[in-house]
Amino acid sequence: MSNPPGIDLDRLGPWLATAVPGAGERLSAELIAGGRSNLTYLVTNGTAEWIVRRPPLGHVLATAHDMVREHRVMSALQDTAVPVPRMYALCQDESVLDAPFYVMEHVAGTPYRSAAELAKLGQHRTRTISRGLVDTLATLHEVDPNVVGLSDFGRPDGFLERQVRRWRKQLDASRSRDLPAADELHALLATSVPPESAVGIVHGDFRLDNLLVDDSDTTTAVLDWEMATLGDPLTDLALMVIYHRLGDLLRTATVSDVASAPGFLSEDEIIARYSARSDRDLTWFGFYLGLAAFKLAAILEGIHYRHLHGQTVGAGFDQIGDAIHPLLDAGLTAVKENR
Repeated sequence: MSNPPGIDLDRLGPWLATAVPGAGERLSAELIAGGRSNLTYLVTNGTAEWIVRRPPLGHVLATAHDMVREHRVMSALQDTAVPVPRMYALCQDESVLDAPFYVMEHVAGTPYRSAAELAKLGQHRTRTISRGLVDTLATLHEVDPNVVGLSDFGRPDGFLERQVRRWRKQLDASRSRDLPAADELHALLATSVPPESAVGIVHGDFRLDNLLVDDSDTTTAVLDWEMATLGDPLTDLALMVIYHRLGDLLRTATVSDVASAPGFLSEDEIIARYSARSDRDLTWFGFYLGLAAFKLAAILEGIHYRHLHGQTVGAGFDQIGDAIHPLLDAGLTAVKENR
């Protein structure tokens, strides 16, 4: 049996055979996503396939990479219009894989990450996929957390103010250098918090490569819910826009550049399409963009920290640290223009 980093099949096999009837103990596994976030493995017994997700190796932030939260929110969304994989089992016994993990359905689909991948599909299909991206986000934000059993999933009161404080704390936890632009952006955000929009389920990391899209250009699953909570859903829209701006600025393999693909909705078209599906007030969207830039900078600094300490799995992390600077500049511009 092969053992990719972070998974021990000799220990996983007996547990899986008990948790998922018929799985058996003889397994093979392949790492299909790793390093930047939680580690994701395709596990098979030769007949059936499952996805196993666990936290990254080494240094992790205290409130990130929460397997229980990911499992809970996807379980809650099973019977809604939001496409999510079926959940099979959650394991909090760290003697199995040295960390909590869960097992879910293997859903068919492609997590498009680059403009080059979309360009092969043509402008019409790319436009359809980008429309589906926005529509899926709007669909998620229409879900009533109380109806699906997530009323206690977060603390929505004062969400934006707490986010400003939280991401400063997260940044400081992984900071390995001086970042004066981060300090300036944080100060602006702390004095510019707007009234919040209606409470909803916040994905926390919504972008095209966290979705699976099938050959008919339909979104088949929304993945990577490790940062999900209850709060102001406009933070999801802003984060998606900032991801697109970052990809356009850097044009490196470490950052998705899907928004530059011919046919992909423009930033204005994305915001207009979302707005048509929502009654949320976008007057203070510049603040949300600034907060999104600050949040993503904190996340990237955590990855940069792990890379410096040899704790990332996979290639392409040496440029992550450089990506933070234009990101913070974009956030400062957005907040200043919206004040």
